[in-house]
Amino acid sequence: MSGAVIAQAGIRAGRLPAIRALTPFFCLYVTFGATLGFLSGGAPLILRTRGMELAEVGLLQLINLPVGLTFLWAAALDRIRLPILDHWIGWIVGAQGMTVALLVGLSFGEHWPLPALLAVAVAACACVATMDIALEALVVETVPAERRTFVASAKLCGASLGGILGIGVLVGAYDVIGWRGAILACAALDILCLLPILFYPEERLRGAGGRPERFAGSMARLRAMATRILVLGAYFAATYLLSGPNTLALLDLGVSLSQVGVLTGTVFPGINLVMAVVAGGVAARFGTVPTLLVGALGVLVTGGAMAAACATGAAWLAVAATVGNFVCAGLMGVPVFKMIYRWAQGPQPATDYALLFGAAFFAAMPLRLAAPALAGDLGWPGYFTAALPVYAAAAAWLIVAIRRTLQADGEARS
Repeated sequence: MSGAVIAQAGIRAGRLPAIRALTPFFCLYVTFGATLGFLSGGAPLILRTRGMELAEVGLLQLINLPVGLTFLWAAALDRIRLPILDHWIGWIVGAQGMTVALLVGLSFGEHWPLPALLAVAVAACACVATMDIALEALVVETVPAERRTFVASAKLCGASLGGILGIGVLVGAYDVIGWRGAILACAALDILCLLPILFYPEERLRGAGGRPERFAGSMARLRAMATRILVLGAYFAATYLLSGPNTLALLDLGVSLSQVGVLTGTVFPGINLVMAVVAGGVAARFGTVPTLLVGALGVLVTGGAMAAACATGAAWLAVAATVGNFVCAGLMGVPVFKMIYRWAQGPQPATDYALLFGAAFFAAMPLRLAAPALAGDLGWPGYFTAALPVYAAAAAWLIVAIRRTLQADGEARS
C-alpha cells in the first residue's frame, strides 16, 4: 500500500485530528489576510491621515494587482522544486521569507516617496500571492476531496481573521506603535504563522488529493478550463456588481460615515469569519449544490430588498439588506472554493488554481471602476434592479457547472 493511501486512511480513521490537520492552512491564510489587509487597506488609511493626496491613495490599490497575475509565474512553481524542503512547502517558506524581508525593509519607508513605497508593497504582495498559490496546490495534492470543504472553511475563516488583524488591530494601534511597529508586527505574525506548515507531512500525503482529472486530449482540457474560468469570472463579477457598492448606497441614504465604518471594519469581517465556519458544516451536511442554491436565493432576496430600500429611502432596510447580503454570500464562499480546488486537480495545480482564481479577480476589476458611475446614471433603485438578473444568470451558470462536475465524479451528496 502506498504512503498516500496509508496517509489518507489515517486521516479517515482519525489518526490525524481535524483541528491539527487544518491548523497549518488556517495559520497561513491568517497571514494572507493580515498582510494584504494591512498593505492594501490599512496602509492607505494611515498615509491618508498623514496628508497623502486622494489621487495617490487611489494608486495604492495597485498593491492588489499581483493577486490576479500569479498565473504568469505559477508554471515555474509547478516545474521547479527548491532545495532542502518538500516541493510546495519549499515554495511556501521561500515566498513567506521574502515577504518578511520586504516588510522589514518597508518598515523603514515611512517617509519614502510614493513610487518607492508602492514598488516594495507590490513586491510583498506578489510574494504573499505566490505563497497562496503554493498553499492551494498543496491542498489539491494532499487533501482528500471529502475534506476540502473544511480546508475552504479554514481558508475563509483565516483570511477574515487576518483582515481584522491587518486593518482593525494594526491600524487601531497605530498611534501607539507607529509605522515601523505596525509593519514589524505584521512581519512577526507572518513568521509565527509559518511554523505549523514546517511539520506538515507533504511527501507522505502526496497523492491523497486524488488522481488528476483526465480529458480526451489537451484541447478537451483547454476547453474545460476556459469554460470554468468564464464561469468563475462571471460569478465573481456579478457578485461584486450586486454587493460591492452597497456601502456607497448606504452613505447616499444618510447612514453616517462612522456607522458605515463600523459595518465595513467590524461587522462584515465578523460575518465572514462566522459564515466561514458555518458554511463548512452546512455544505458538509446538506451538500454543495443545495448550499449554493440557498445562498444564491438569499443574495437575490437581499438585493431586491436593497433596491426597495433605495426606492423608499429606508436606511434601516438598506442596512439590514447589506448585512443579509454578506451572510448569504458568505454561505456560498466555502463550496465555491472547494470546487476551485476540484477544478485545479490537474498535473499543474498551481497554474490551474492561479488561472481559475485570477479570472475572478480580473473580471471584477472593471466593475470596481464602473459600478459607481453606472449607479449615478441609473440611480440606486435602478442599479440594483438591473443587477439582479445579471447575478441570477451568473449564479445559475456556476451552479449548473458545479453540478455537472459532481455528477461526473459520482458525488451526489458532495
